[in-house]
Amino acid sequence: MSWKWEYAFGAEEAARTAPTDFLAAVERKADELVRAAEAFQAHGRAHDGFDPKGHDVIVTGGMFRYQVVVRSERVYVVQITCLGF
Repeated sequence: MSWKWEYAFGAEEAARTAPTDFLAAVERKADELVRAAEAFQAHGRAHDGFDPKGHDVIVTGGMFRYQVVVRSERVYVVQITCLGF
């Protein structure tokens, strides 16, 4: 398994109606978070501790909240807030 990101919970539903330029900014930043998580959490599936605390990230047009789940090797985008509506 390799590190990836995906929308979770209601963020996936909200992404269906969000502007494409905002979603592109979210996706670029999520890709960066995946690369960082892969570098800092090299042990991935063998991880035996707590997952790092999630954070908010400001992007052009809004923000999103993410959570890293190390044993799943995933960065989940759990909430998006677009200011362009």
